[in-house]
Amino acid sequence: MSHPAYPPGNPGSSTPQDPLDLPRYGAGFGEAVKRYFKKYATFSGRASRSEYWWIAVLNALVGIVAVAAMIMGGAFNFEPNSAGMPPGAIPGVLLLTLYGLATIIPGLALMVRRLHDGNFSGWLVLLPLAPLFGSLAILILALMPSNPAGARFDKGQARPTGQPTP
Repeated sequence: MSHPAYPPGNPGSSTPQDPLDLPRYGAGFGEAVKRYFKKYATFSGRASRSEYWWIAVLNALVGIVAVAAMIMGGAFNFEPNSAGMPPGAIPGVLLLTLYGLATIIPGLALMVRRLHDGNFSGWLVLLPLAPLFGSLAILILALMPSNPAGARFDKGQARPTGQPTP
């Protein structure tokens, strides 16, 4: 099934040189990963669902590889009198730790842009700090379709006089 580059009513085309300041609807895995790292700390603008969920797939794959490395290294084979983690588990732990540290900022930036695409405030990225339902709420907001009114978060978008900037 093919997806348009932009939802109906939004300008743009499905060219390989889509501008980075606009969301890329229907992005493939490679394109989403490229855009994710090119917009490393960009909290303004919007991100499409495909951009967001392909990165979720990437994060899951990295997590699976890291946990598999830890399992093969014996990280979960606890013996009653053992102290510490087995040395064979260290590569998996390092992979997970380094990847997690390297993607904290771009992950938050992507989530803020995804919220903007649904016309929500980027400050809602703090919802997971609320106990019990905060993470569920952010998941639901990430699943929401694009809202054309979210274009107000794009750079260069004209705002009526007196309108605060997001």
